[in-house]
Amino acid sequence: MCAGIIELPLAYIGPGAGIALVGSFLAVLTALASAGALMVSWPLRRLWRTIRGQRALRQAHVDRVVILGLDGLEPSLTEAYLDQGLLPNLARLRDQGTYRRLGTTWPPLSPVAWSSFSTGTNPGKHNIFDFISRCPATYRPEVSSVRIGAPRRILRLGKYVLPLSRANISLLRKSKPFWAVLSESRVFSAILRVPITFPPDRFDGVQLAAMCVPDLLGTQGTFFHYTDEDRHGESPDHDDAEHRIPVERQGTRIRSFVRGPANPLRAEQCELRLPFTVEPAHGRVAAVMRIDGERVELDWNRFTDWVRVSFALAPGIRMHGLCKFLLKRFGERFEMYSTPVQIDPDRPLMPIAQPTVFSSYLARSQGPFATLGLAEDTGALSEKVLSEDAFLAQAYGIHEERKAMFFDALERVRRGAVVCVFDGPDRIQHMFWRFLEDTHPALRGTANTHRDTIRDMYRRMDTLVGQTMDKLDEKTALLVMSDHGFNAFRRGVDLNAWLLENGYLALRGAATTSRRSYLAEVDWSRTRAYAMGLAGMFINEQGREAQGIVAPGAAKQQLVAELAGRLTGLCDPQTGEVAIREAVPREKVYSGPYVEAAPDLIVGYNRGYRVSWDSAVGKTSESVFSDNTKPWSGDHCVHPDLVPGVLFASLKLETNSPRITDIAPTTLTLLGIEPPAYMDGQSLV
Repeated sequence: MCAGIIELPLAYIGPGAGIALVGSFLAVLTALASAGALMVSWPLRRLWRTIRGQRALRQAHVDRVVILGLDGLEPSLTEAYLDQGLLPNLARLRDQGTYRRLGTTWPPLSPVAWSSFSTGTNPGKHNIFDFISRCPATYRPEVSSVRIGAPRRILRLGKYVLPLSRANISLLRKSKPFWAVLSESRVFSAILRVPITFPPDRFDGVQLAAMCVPDLLGTQGTFFHYTDEDRHGESPDHDDAEHRIPVERQGTRIRSFVRGPANPLRAEQCELRLPFTVEPAHGRVAAVMRIDGERVELDWNRFTDWVRVSFALAPGIRMHGLCKFLLKRFGERFEMYSTPVQIDPDRPLMPIAQPTVFSSYLARSQGPFATLGLAEDTGALSEKVLSEDAFLAQAYGIHEERKAMFFDALERVRRGAVVCVFDGPDRIQHMFWRFLEDTHPALRGTANTHRDTIRDMYRRMDTLVGQTMDKLDEKTALLVMSDHGFNAFRRGVDLNAWLLENGYLALRGAATTSRRSYLAEVDWSRTRAYAMGLAGMFINEQGREAQGIVAPGAAKQQLVAELAGRLTGLCDPQTGEVAIREAVPREKVYSGPYVEAAPDLIVGYNRGYRVSWDSAVGKTSESVFSDNTKPWSGDHCVHPDLVPGVLFASLKLETNSPRITDIAPTTLTLLGIEPPAYMDGQSLV
């Protein structure tokens, strides 16, 4: 996944996060009361499911299909570590069953690939083409997979505003996931943290949502940095001003606050704040925090447990979240990090689980856990607020939370499907790939202190596979897979700069660069094409874009073909390497009812290259090519032929070239259900 998009607070452009949060909050109040009943009744529910599913499973080849997703596992590294004997459990799975490289999607981005995994279809049928899409009426970015709208009816009572209807939270992924098809035949599924499941699907089973679940601010992850150090004048690459919160010293005591959203129940929409104090401690801990009636012990450079926080909205009404703190310095200078304030799974303000009380069940049986869609804080590591070691501690803490949920599902769901995606491999490779290459621009001038981090991560994932295999019986089929692979991100390609340089895009006045995001300085009256997002280009088409100038039909198709021809094989003059392996019209790689929502041109980069940070958010920099010096140093936003995923199976497969769209029909076939005709994939058994 690509942090340039995810780190931005783009999640819910429109009515504001607070309104949507409270609308959902009022909708789930009554459901939360039944969390205890869910835990008590689980054995009876399990028995009832077994009875209902008996008929459907009579035609099944197995009682259960377990899919363990390891996001971003790279075939070349996997195969090298297998040859070195470092992955004994994956080797055992390969030897008793099958190992293949797994074909991925155009583009090979997690929201796109996992949507094809779940639906068995190409993106033209499921409508997810990138992390973000653009609104043709405004040229502004929108999160591609979800829309949140304000309640339609409100009641104003003096200084208070009360919603009288629910917020509208809509999943934009189309088609039907295979667990919904299973549900129609009364086959139960447990679906844990599969990307693009927010808001959760409604089906016979349990589900915990993943990618695009927001924090309490309504963003995709806004961390907080508490410091009394003046960082003015630092490089813009390390400017965390939007995350910095001031602290006040009163003798040896520090006072500050946790930021909440704007209060959605107040007409003036004032920002909610939760105060806290930090004081030095003596003995085994460094300091003590007092927050929301709790005493929290702080130790040097170690994360606290999850701290529950709440914000007062109105008399008797509070908004609940949770976060972790990490104390970095407390002496002459004070410095502390806080994770984004995440939705409390025991008292969720938005629907993050199916049924709603499932997240409460997990929280009460296993303890609080991260709910943010992308909880590993790559942004804080990029801004040097978190160290590499702290980031790894965070990532592996989330990994352990996920493992507890997964093993609980394996214990309780004996017939049907169990799917769980672990995203640590993706996040760790994004941030630590630079340590695999001594000449990577992001490593320039620094020591290679984490040369073995990625190797160690693969070994940890192999241990997870072994623990999973030990819990399964001969009536269970196990698939271990990744949605795409990985490679280096050394150089960025600014597509908007290329369009400007070649006369397809124009800026206002005599400007030669645009440092403002989201195409803010583009002269649309002279612009024929523009780029936004990670994967493609759009034509400024008449009748579609608000200020379109290119006629639809033959003129547009001619322009698309011209751009594809000029971009395919584009060389980097500094290195002499081909930067763009292939640029293709969308109709060449997509089919289905939603093709019109895709970018007009899809760009497949070569190894070592990716869309530049500026181009991804609609800026235009001085040069087309630039070094990537950020810690985010590995990526998969390239030509799909270069980054296939991996597929290990406990049974023999019938093809040497499986694709990610084949997993859904394979799962259905194994469980005795005919795959629907709309699926593009084929069963592998």
